Amino acid sequence: MHVSRIFIERPVMTGLVTFAIFLFGLVGFRALPVAALPSVDYPTIQVIAALPGASPETMASSVATPLEREFSTIAGVQSMSSSNTQGFTTITIQFDLTRNIDAAAQDVQAAIAKALLPANMPRPPSYQKANPSEYPVLYLSLNSATLPLYTVDEYAETLLAQRISMVSGISRVQVFGAQKYAVRIQVKPDTLAVHGVGIDEVQRAVQQSNVNLPTGRLQGEKQAFTIQSSGQLTSAAAYRPLIVEYRNGMPIRLEQLGRVIDGAETDKQIAWFNGTRGMILAISRQPGTNTVEVVDNIRKVLPELQAALPPAIGLVVAFDASQSIRGSIHDVEFTLMLTVCLVVMVIFLFLRNLYATLIPGSAVVLSIIGTFAVMYLLGYSLNNLSLMALTLSVGFVVDDAIVMLENIIRYMEMGKPRYEAALLASREIGFTIVSMTLSLIAVFIPVLFMGGMVGRLLHEFSITISVAILISGFVSLSFTPMIGSRLLPPHTQKHGRLYRALEAGFNALAGAYDYSLKMVLRHGLTTMAAALLLLAGTVYLFRTMPTGFIPSQDSGFIFGVTLAGQDISFESMAKRQRQVADIIQADPNVENAVAFASQSNQGFLFANLKPRAQRKLSVDETIASLRPKLSVVPGMMTFLQNPPPITINGQFTTSIYQMTVQSVNLNE
Repeated sequence: MHVSRIFIERPVMTGLVTFAIFLFGLVGFRALPVAALPSVDYPTIQVIAALPGASPETMASSVATPLEREFSTIAGVQSMSSSNTQGFTTITIQFDLTRNIDAAAQDVQAAIAKALLPANMPRPPSYQKANPSEYPVLYLSLNSATLPLYTVDEYAETLLAQRISMVSGISRVQVFGAQKYAVRIQVKPDTLAVHGVGIDEVQRAVQQSNVNLPTGRLQGEKQAFTIQSSGQLTSAAAYRPLIVEYRNGMPIRLEQLGRVIDGAETDKQIAWFNGTRGMILAISRQPGTNTVEVVDNIRKVLPELQAALPPAIGLVVAFDASQSIRGSIHDVEFTLMLTVCLVVMVIFLFLRNLYATLIPGSAVVLSIIGTFAVMYLLGYSLNNLSLMALTLSVGFVVDDAIVMLENIIRYMEMGKPRYEAALLASREIGFTIVSMTLSLIAVFIPVLFMGGMVGRLLHEFSITISVAILISGFVSLSFTPMIGSRLLPPHTQKHGRLYRALEAGFNALAGAYDYSLKMVLRHGLTTMAAALLLLAGTVYLFRTMPTGFIPSQDSGFIFGVTLAGQDISFESMAKRQRQVADIIQADPNVENAVAFASQSNQGFLFANLKPRAQRKLSVDETIASLRPKLSVVPGMMTFLQNPPPITINGQFTTSIYQMTVQSVNLNE
C-alpha cells in the first residue's frame, strides 16, 4: 500500500494537516504547566493530636497506639511513623503511589472517628494532606518597625494565612515566630497571701467575668428586639479593675494582686528575617500539585493582600521555590533549541542546498511541536525529563526525514523528475520508515512497565520520546515527500565554489576513513584486543562509578537545623540562633537569611542565595564554606543541607540520609 501517494497528490490537504499539527502543538505548549520533575509525590497525610500535660510515654500509649491501630486497617498504607513529645503526637501516613490523596484523607478521617481516645482531650485529632519532610514552596516575611508584634500577628493569622489557605493546591500555612495577642496576668504570691486570695480564685474570677453568651430577646406586640451585650474583655485595661473577691466588705481588684499587661500568648518563640524580628509564613503545597502553578496562584492574591495591610506592615517574599524551576526549564529549553539548530546546520553542511535542508529541518520542528499537543492531552508538564526526552528525540526524528529525502535525491540523480522521484522513493522506502519508527519505540516499551518511584518518574519521559518518534514517522511519510516533490532543485543545477570546496573536504574525509578501515582490517588481532580492552574498561567504570537517585541541583536554597543541649534556656537558644543567622547572612553568596527559635533545643533556618550569575559558589560549595564558620558558635551544632528535588521519605530529618533503629522494647 502506497500511503505517501495520497499526500503527494493532495498538497493542500497535506499542508492543512501539517498546519493543524503545528497549531495544536503551539496551543499545547502555551497551556502546559511548568515543573521541575514529573509529579511523583507519595500521597502523605499528617495527623496531629494534643493532650496537654501528658508525658511522651502517655501520648504514645493512650493516643498514638489507638490511632495507629485504626490507621493500619486502611488500604494502601506503605509506611507509618509517629513522634510523641510533651502533650503532642504526630503521625505520618504514607500511601502507595496508586492511591488518591483525597480518598485516603476520607479513610483517615473515618479511622480517627473510630479510635478510642482519652475523653479529656481538648479537641479531636486533626489531619493535613502534607508531607512533613516536604519543604515549603514559598516563604513570606511580615514585619513592622512601629506596630507591636501581636498586631502584626493578627494580620498574619487572620488575613494572610486564612486567605492563602483558600488557594487551590495549598495544604497548610505555618506562621513561624507567631505572637498571638493575649492578656498576661502576673500575680504576686506575697500579695495573694496578704489578702487571703488563692490562685484558683483569681482563675475563676477571670473565667466568670469574660464570657460571651446570648442574653435573650424581647418580644412585643408589634416589634421584637435582640438584646446585645458584650461580656468579653479584650484588653489589659479592661481586666485591671476586675473584682476577684471581697474581704471585710472591700473589693479586691485584679490590679491590686499583680501586673496585668498586653502581651503575646507564647513569648518563647522568635523569628528573624535579615536580622529584623518579624513573622515568617511558610506555605506548603499538597502532594501531587504543581509547584509553579501553586506559586503563581499565590502571587495573584498577594497584591490584594498587600493593599489590605496597613502601610506600617511590610510584606516581602523571602523565598520562591518556583524561580529555580523556571530557570532550569529555561536552560533545558535553550539546549533543545540549540540542538535543533545544530542538527539543521549539520544537514546543511552535507546537503549544501537550502531547500533540501529545510525539508528535514521542518520535519524535526513539526515532530517536536506536535508532541506538545499530545503532552497537554495526557496531562503532562514541561519538566526537565520531558524536555530531555525531546532533546534526545531530535537525533531520532531527523533520521526518517533524511532517509526519505536521500531516496528521492537518488531517483533524481537517475534522471527522474522530482514529482516522479518522490512517488517512487516513498513507495520503496515507506515500509522501511515504518519499521524504523516501531523499532525505536520498542526500545522504550520496557520503561513504560517499570514500577515504583523510578517507573513513575520515567513514564512521562518514555511516552514523550515515543510520541515524538511516531509524529516523525507520520511527517516523513506525508509532509516530507510532498514538499520534496515541489521544492527539490533539479539534479542538473550547477554548483558554486562553496559546494565544490565542501565536496573536496568530504572526499578527503572519505579517503582518510578508507585508509583507517584498511589498517584495521589488516591488523584484525590488534583490533579485537583493543575492542576487548575498551569493553573491560567500560565494565570497570560502570562498577566503580558512584550511583545516586537524582543528582544534587543548585536551587539557590539552603535549609538548616540547629541543635543545642537539652537543658538550654530560651534566651540562650535565641542568642545562639541569632549568631548562626548573622554568620550565614554575612556570606557574600547569600541574599537573605531567615532563622527561627522556640522553647526547645532545636531551631530552624534557611538562606536564599543570590542568582547564580551573581555568586561564585554553588549551593553545595556554599554549604561547605559555611560549616567551619558555624562551628565556632559555642554549644550549637548546625546541619545545613541542599534540599533534594524529590522527597521520598515521610519523616523530617536534619540531613539527607537517615538511619532508623527499631525494636519491640525501647529500653533495649
